[in-house]
Amino acid sequence: MQKLLTCSVLVIIFISLSCRRANSEYVTVALPEPFSGFDTLTSDKSDSAADRVRNLLLNTLVRKTESFDYTGELAKEIRTSDDGKAITFVLRDGVKFHNGKAFTSADVRYTFDELFKSNGYKRFAFYDTVGKDSIPHINSIDTPDASTVVFNIAKPTLKNQLLSNLVAIPIIPEGTVAQQRTQPVGSGPFKFVSFDQSQNTVELEANPDYWEGAPKVQKLRIKTIADASALQAELQTGGVDLAPLPSNLPPDSIKAMGGLSNLKVEQFDGSNIQYLGMNTSSAPLNNVKVRQAIGYAIDRDKIINELLSGQAKKANSILPEGSWAYTPGTVYTYDPEKSKQLLQEAGYKNEPIVFKFAAGNAAYSSFAQAIHSSLLAVGLNVQIVTLDSNTLRTQLAQGDFQMNTGVWVGGNQDPIFLKDLFTSAKIPGPGVSCCNRSRYNNPEVDRVVEAAINELDQEKAKQLYQQAWEMVSRDLPLYPLWYPANMVIANKRIGNIKIGASGDWSFIKDITVSN
Repeated sequence: MQKLLTCSVLVIIFISLSCRRANSEYVTVALPEPFSGFDTLTSDKSDSAADRVRNLLLNTLVRKTESFDYTGELAKEIRTSDDGKAITFVLRDGVKFHNGKAFTSADVRYTFDELFKSNGYKRFAFYDTVGKDSIPHINSIDTPDASTVVFNIAKPTLKNQLLSNLVAIPIIPEGTVAQQRTQPVGSGPFKFVSFDQSQNTVELEANPDYWEGAPKVQKLRIKTIADASALQAELQTGGVDLAPLPSNLPPDSIKAMGGLSNLKVEQFDGSNIQYLGMNTSSAPLNNVKVRQAIGYAIDRDKIINELLSGQAKKANSILPEGSWAYTPGTVYTYDPEKSKQLLQEAGYKNEPIVFKFAAGNAAYSSFAQAIHSSLLAVGLNVQIVTLDSNTLRTQLAQGDFQMNTGVWVGGNQDPIFLKDLFTSAKIPGPGVSCCNRSRYNNPEVDRVVEAAINELDQEKAKQLYQQAWEMVSRDLPLYPLWYPANMVIANKRIGNIKIGASGDWSFIKDITVSN
């Protein structure tokens, strides 16, 4: 009787999975890390997982092209006044929010009013800090009619910085800021249906009125699966159809899954940057020679080829190689003898260095252990501590770390990001939450980066940005490791997978499903 019952249960499970696979309207997408809510407008913490989901639900005024230029998303036209201080956005016609409201300039104004009233970390990108004062980039926002928004900026040189910052700001309908965290309303290709926070599972449905055309997929389930073994099992059984950028799976496991009969693995060039961050205010990492020694101690080629299965490209800058402002700066080749020499010159006396990274990520753990071994081999006393991702983010912002590894997603595609990462005005503290976690302070870098941002001639700006990176790469407050490839594991019934270099989830609206 027990054997018969067990067989019956297995048959029921098999039928259930078969029915799920046969339902071409339903696609389950795996997210490798949990998130606390959907509000990426006024949240006081960066959350890349929430931002991925946001790409499916909400739109922005401006988006990036594949060549890292800027173009309109909800804006169909962008105009600059003769004096360069008024940036006019002409809005797209026929855009509707999920609640049925027509999109107008009033929604743009409302979005930015709520952003600037909040303590959200994204608002700080629109200010410069001078001493204890915050100087706004935007003097005012005008809405002369329902389809026009005018951003009046403090000076013409802020235009590119404005466009860069607008990419991250989701436009929400008037009166909805309070519900965005738990019941988001946007104008994106999918509508919110439900969120099971205990299971970290989101249900979405296609937006038939989407202004770029309705998605082919009718229903989406976004399911957080942080455990690598669980993700592999779900993919194999059909419980998950699509795993974009499965960062919790080791590269060899990703490669192996491409050999299964029901799965395929696709690889695309990526522009995000895996880095090693160092707290320059914490001894012994306040000594530049110790940081340089770390740079020469790590065999990145070996890690990429052996641990990452070739699913990455070595990086010598935080900028992608395709950026107009790219330069490699100081190149740190694998040279353990030079590393030991630098440690001797630094007077290093075996002081401990705590290396923190997120727990529960098999891929991070694998290469972090390799980095740890390399650093031990040259005589550095490095100790590993793993934390949950939310705790780690908090500690990084507070400066409660010495060394960490992580990925910058998206922002590193624009050279303006050098200001966020490496200028003293962006050291976290009262009124500043992002992003110079390394506490790097070099007045000459401050000066050159500011000159680059204010330079209207792009060729001259390029030279200044490259000069800044030459200085930063020499001082090495942050060590660019590699550009992770954008890997996608998918059930073979999923077609038209074309993930962009930035790795955002906007491609999901264009995927197809076959029975």
